[in-house]
Amino acid sequence: MTVTDCCDHTEVRVDATAWPDVALPRGGKLRGAAAGWLFAMATRRLPLSIEYPSRARGPRRDTRRAAGEVLPRMIIRDPDALFRRVGADGLIGFGEAFMAGDWTTDDLVGVLTPFAERVAELVPAPLQRLRTLVLPGHPDDEQNTVANTRSNISRHYDLSNDLFAAFLDETLSYSSAYFGTDEAAERADWDDLAAAQRAKIDRLLDQAGVGPGTRLLEIGTGWGELCLRAAERGAQVRSLTLSSEQRELALTRIAEAGHAERVRVDLLDYRLVDGEYDAVVSVEMLEAVGREYWPEYFRTVQRVLAPGGRAAIQVITMPHERMLASGSTYTWVHKYIFPGGCLPSIEALREVVATATDLTVTDELALGRHYARTLRLWRERFRAQSALIGRLGFDAVFERMWTFYLAYSEAGFRAGYLDVYQLRLDKPAVAAPPD
Repeated sequence: MTVTDCCDHTEVRVDATAWPDVALPRGGKLRGAAAGWLFAMATRRLPLSIEYPSRARGPRRDTRRAAGEVLPRMIIRDPDALFRRVGADGLIGFGEAFMAGDWTTDDLVGVLTPFAERVAELVPAPLQRLRTLVLPGHPDDEQNTVANTRSNISRHYDLSNDLFAAFLDETLSYSSAYFGTDEAAERADWDDLAAAQRAKIDRLLDQAGVGPGTRLLEIGTGWGELCLRAAERGAQVRSLTLSSEQRELALTRIAEAGHAERVRVDLLDYRLVDGEYDAVVSVEMLEAVGREYWPEYFRTVQRVLAPGGRAAIQVITMPHERMLASGSTYTWVHKYIFPGGCLPSIEALREVVATATDLTVTDELALGRHYARTLRLWRERFRAQSALIGRLGFDAVFERMWTFYLAYSEAGFRAGYLDVYQLRLDKPAVAAPPD
């Protein structure tokens, strides 16, 4: 079952104690009316069918389409609640409205993809400049200081190991797989996912030169699959995490595989790590660092790498112009999924590496289409496991929230708004002379 099979008629019962922002539309009628007008103007040329309770379509829409094309349907059940939320909190309110059931669809990725493709054009430029005045800002306690970061990580990764196991493959890899080619990614199904996750890890280990006797530092443990693959190569691994739940399960998996003597997993902020390593690997952890800390992250990689060492990093990116425009924006993803998160552009990463370190980027591989497929497979699995997720104690609002998150992310990669890169960074064998 896919996410689109059950979104259309799901009844959502909102617990105002657990989900206060979702339960009660906020903001006045004036803002709601303005948001409704902006929404109608922004969506009139999108390849969507917007359906209201009265079946009215709002302003005249551009309905030109290819012969036989069926447009994705956005079904608005409670326009007043939807537009009040959007008027109060912008796109945060748009996501909350889906969580509450104010709007739904039988093709969530199909609805969200046109929004992702045109995100820079949806709101007129003069109004975009006002967003910091009218929309919420980042909470101080979500800044990625050493004091705050563990809490940010815990809010996502410590939800429940059983929750993640419900929709991840046997490797428990929570990052983009690598299917070999874009064409293979388009054809891949669930049975291909575990092998593709191992292929992703193996490519990173190859890029970092990990083999027998390599001293490897991993920044961001996940549930331990990379540790296992590296230990099988004969490496000596130290891995860092801020998730106590992940660490516990990773240590169990490592011990069961017989690699406890080769792998050490520490509950430690990357900024506090010591030692010298031949290789550093980090998979989709940089997104949680925060823009102001990117230089420190790469300086840490440089500091711990032995002369001539290599790093391999996998990281999600966004377009440079959107990174600059949205850098101060507090989003639905920040509020509900990844507090403190910040996606870089590939241009920003190249610049930070060049200006903050003496590391050199020697290889880049973009895997956006592979991530779109990975997310689709996770999303389908998540929906198929709905009953299990309910038994774990997660309610209907949580399920719609994560459905939205997975579909929103897939739409971003399908639209090309998001990408994901594997980067190889080399440290000189001889230190550069001081200026």
